[in-house]
Amino acid sequence: MDEDSDRDDWERRRLEQETKDERKVWYFLAYFLFGIHFIAFVMIYAVRHAK
Repeated sequence: MDEDSDRDDWERRRLEQETKDERKVWYFLAYFLFGIHFIAFVMIYAVRHAK
């Protein structure tokens, strides 16, 4: 019984950590895509307003 409890506890902690890691990946992806588009818009602005 104690072994099952330890295994369940380990599984729960692993799932919690996996959820946190997945959230970090989504935040990284969101910031990365925002940054790419921001840079693209700045470059478009620079090209269109170049003399």
